[in-house]
Amino acid sequence: MPEQDRQERFLALLEDHRRILYKVARAYGRTDADRDDLVQETIAQLWRSFPRYDPRFRFSTWMYRIALNVAISFQRRESTRTQHLAAAGEEFLQVVGKGDVEPTEEVALLYQSIGRLDDLNKALAMLYLDGHSHAEIAEVLGISTTNVATRIGRLKERLRSELHPTPSRQTLEA
Repeated sequence: MPEQDRQERFLALLEDHRRILYKVARAYGRTDADRDDLVQETIAQLWRSFPRYDPRFRFSTWMYRIALNVAISFQRRESTRTQHLAAAGEEFLQVVGKGDVEPTEEVALLYQSIGRLDDLNKALAMLYLDGHSHAEIAEVLGISTTNVATRIGRLKERLRSELHPTPSRQTLEA
């Protein structure tokens, strides 16, 4: 494929699926600057990998896989770099990406909870909330569909208990 055609095709696919970039950046980046850096790194990696993209597979699945790998590497690199710094005031994970509408308080709380998850569960939650099937999630994350189903069940329960805690006995007795 000629370079111009390849570039146009890449840009069209990137535009069609750009929300994936911002979802991953929101979940893995702590600050606006981190999220911007993460989006740029992901786009660069997508472009470098594009010659190996197999059009027989869904572009969104391929894009998620690369975006998540870049985000996890980015997060590990940032964690190593800043592990000895004390935070002056921990910034909450912001939910609004470029061009998105203002999130509700519930959505912001959900993303804060997702932001505290380990890498695999964070990716699992994002893919699930984005409406991907268990088979698609399994393909992106490289785990079995049974494992996806089990992890989603546990994740739902964990998030439910964080977002809607049941009153403790002491509260009920007071």
